[in-house]
Amino acid sequence: MRDGKPNKRKTPAKAASAERPAVVRRADAARMPGSSVHASLANEIGLRIVRGDYPPGTILPNEAKWSETFDVSRSAVREAIKMLMAKSLLASRPKIGSWVEPKERWNLLDRDVLGWYATSPDREVFLKTVQEFRHIIEPEATAFAAMRRTDEQMAEISQACREMGEATTLQERTRADTRFHLAILRASGNDLLVPLGVLIESAFDHLFAYTTRELDDLQHAQKLHEAIEKNIRLQRPYAARNAVRKLLANTDSVIKSR
Repeated sequence: MRDGKPNKRKTPAKAASAERPAVVRRADAARMPGSSVHASLANEIGLRIVRGDYPPGTILPNEAKWSETFDVSRSAVREAIKMLMAKSLLASRPKIGSWVEPKERWNLLDRDVLGWYATSPDREVFLKTVQEFRHIIEPEATAFAAMRRTDEQMAEISQACREMGEATTLQERTRADTRFHLAILRASGNDLLVPLGVLIESAFDHLFAYTTRELDDLQHAQKLHEAIEKNIRLQRPYAARNAVRKLLANTDSVIKSR
């Protein structure tokens, strides 16, 4: 949370708040099953921000308005706003209120923010962004996995690959696909990639759900994954790296064709 000291960055104009879209009352939105009231409220507001209902610079409704809109306490609203500030979606100042930060300040490696981003109208941009990230990370991570993986890690990779081929639903295949790639990141032996993989798990889920749904030839995609698994198992780093690049090229073609 930022301190109350003034800085050179301009605060948004109050007029921006007048242009915000109308808020639709959803008394149940802040009471989602399995989640606290303030966390569910943060989820609802965060989703609206990322999908563009409240553009950067917009001053959000005050505590009283949110409390009335969602039928929650003001303390729940305050906690929700704090959560969104921690994710760098919002900033706040006394006598001004809370406003939406520029997109480049958002913490896109946050699991929640990634989930909201994946369902925003900029979905195509999101998919391409995830793919670019994969091109940067996965080929070398897979080569390291081929050199460093343990027997236990190999078993995890192989099982996820096998479960992809045996899946009977889109959800089963997507989850197995995500486990496959995260297991490879863990097997790379690089401590920085492990927490990074956990953070981007949501992004992988959304990407794989989309590409699996759009694939014309699941059998071909499965063979590409099996080639990666085989080369990691046989500890062939160069071949493993190339196998990943073939898979990424296949995914690129799916995204571009839609």
